[in-house]
Parts: sequence; C-alpha cells; structure tokens
Amino acid sequence: MNNGKNGHPIEILLVEDNPGDVRLTQEAFRENDINNKLNVVNNGQEAMYYLRREGEYKDAARPGFILLDLNLPRKDGREVLAEIKNDFTLQQIPVVILTTSESDDDILKTYNLHANCYITKPVDMQEFMKVVEAVEKFWLAIVNLPKE
Repeated sequence: MNNGKNGHPIEILLVEDNPGDVRLTQEAFRENDINNKLNVVNNGQEAMYYLRREGEYKDAARPGFILLDLNLPRKDGREVLAEIKNDFTLQQIPVVILTTSESDDDILKTYNLHANCYITKPVDMQEFMKVVEAVEKFWLAIVNLPKE
C-alpha cells in the first residue's frame, strides 16, 4: 500500500456519478499499482453523508483526499466543495477536482471555493492513465497530508 509521505495509509474518496468514469479510475489505479483504498460515492449528497459519517457511512474511514467531479446529481460538486471547505472538521482534506469541464468560469469558481487542484479529465484512456499516475505521484508520494 502506498502510505504517502507521512507513512500512514491514505483513503481516497472518489465522488463520481458516471459508472464508466468510476471503472476507468479504478482501472487506472490498478494499472499504476495504486493500492490505497478507493471509496466511491455517486452523488454529492452521498459524499456529504460519507464525509460526515452519517447513515450507512457511520463507520466510513476519513479520506486523505477527495477526487471530486463537478456535475453531480442531488448536490452539485461546487456545493459539495463549498460545504467541505466551510466545515472546520473537513476543510483540511485536499480536494482535487477531476471533471470534464474546461470552463474558465468553473476553474475560477472552484479555486475561489478553495479547491486544491483542478484537472480536466482526458477522454483518451492513455492520457487518463497519465493523469492518475501524476495525481498518485504528487498527492500520495510527495505531499505531506494531514492526519485525521
């Protein structure tokens, strides 16, 4: 397991509503030998339940970082990001936006909401693999992440 620079296991929360993108992300993690636990929720409301350990997620592990899509059902990714960054107990968790949007407006809005990184999802599988590998190398091997 890649324990990150701090030497502790890192849980990753993927907030993604597209089953194809979830499978692609899981495949990219396998291909790049990223063995950290990848937890998946498929809408913004579930993401907040997970992060606040409510309902079926009462025993959920706190993620070391979050991969967040913007265009989500039930609660938009921008709303999720705003809630995370306005919650004292969650705001330290790095949030990496991983979305298809290349809109300058989306990029500006998410950074204004304190996103830690904004990545546009490549449509090409090989390019997507490179992005996931870069995320892994940076966020899981170089960056010092806060412990819970």
